[in-house]
Amino acid sequence: MIKPKPQQVSQPSGESGFTIIESLIALLVVAILLTAIAPVIVLATATRVQSRRVELSTQAAKTFIDGIRTGAITAPSTVITLAAPTSAAPRRVSDVAAVAAVAATGTTAAIPAIPAVTGRPQDYLINTTNMAAPTSATGLYCFNKNGQLNLPDCTSDLFYIQAARINFTTTETDSKKLVEAGYRLGIRVYRADADFPLTASTVDTKNTQTPFTGGLGSRKAPLIEMTTDIGNSTTTFQALCQRLGTATNQTCQ
Repeated sequence: MIKPKPQQVSQPSGESGFTIIESLIALLVVAILLTAIAPVIVLATATRVQSRRVELSTQAAKTFIDGIRTGAITAPSTVITLAAPTSAAPRRVSDVAAVAAVAATGTTAAIPAIPAVTGRPQDYLINTTNMAAPTSATGLYCFNKNGQLNLPDCTSDLFYIQAARINFTTTETDSKKLVEAGYRLGIRVYRADADFPLTASTVDTKNTQTPFTGGLGSRKAPLIEMTTDIGNSTTTFQALCQRLGTATNQTCQ
């Protein structure tokens, strides 16, 4: 007869699983850590989204400028007329240092002194004084998600573009002459989900969005504010000089 082998009774090991209290403590620690890093995650996500939005708006502005220069997009009908620079009120992006007079020598004629010129960067920018912020979508260009740029008075699902021609030639008010002489183009790019009325930079305060933000960014402020020169084969030196400013405090010759 074969006797059955006696079964060995397993002894309880010294290791045991987590208790409910230990599990709850572990969950509490994880929750505290997530709470601590949540603001960093939110900030990183918001910055990435905002940076991408500013990048796309820059591409939209460049596309708009290329369309204006090639004639594929109709130039804006809004014209801003600013005073042309004069000897008493010159215009330069930055300060120009004074140049002392040089006395005449036996072989060289005397060189008169050139006064200093105080830079006025604000003359090259657009603000609410010379270009009011939009109060509705009327007159704004549309840049849609498919990359299509539409003429004013349209509906956009990505960006609205506000544009105006800046004219420094006070004697040329005719629209055709203005286009022939060239002009400075002022541009603002807004989010399509902006709530009207919108805002813009003033003479003293810059009011544009930045790629770095702790939130979703301001919907009312423009993503980009910029100016660029639009010239052509008929643009004269005098017209270009009036727009860009003179090298000294002398008028354009």
